[in-house]
Parts: sequence; structure tokens; C-alpha cells
Amino acid sequence: MYLEAIAEIIAERTGCDASTVKPENTFAQLGIDSLDTVELLMNLEDKLGIEIELDRKVETVADLDAFIQSKVQG
Repeated sequence: MYLEAIAEIIAERTGCDASTVKPENTFAQLGIDSLDTVELLMNLEDKLGIEIELDRKVETVADLDAFIQSKVQG
């Protein structure tokens, strides 16, 4: 549900093409470290207009998408 927005933010951060960001990609594979993850979340909050408080480890794009969905649907 949020995969497109996540891919766009990752593409902005890393310079890759958003279409190459797949749900199964880990953040490490995409060149996203823990500091980048924090900034990525802040950018997603702004883009989506929601607050995302990460309270568990997410390793893949799909993990982050599922996490955001769980918080929004609450």
C-alpha cells in the first residue's frame, strides 16, 4: 500500500530508480544504513502525513510497508 511512496523516498536518498526498489530488498542492499532509515522515516511521515514511531526492527521494504499499514489501521 505504501510501497510506491517508500520506493520514491529511497530513490531520492540513494539516487537509484524507484522502479528498481522491490518489496524483498533489504535496506542494506539498497545502501540504507540506520541513520538513513531515521531520515527515511521522517521523509515518509512528511509525504504521507502520518506519524511513524518505529518500535520494531524492519529489514526489508515490505517489512516497512507492513509496519506502516499496521500503525495506520491501528
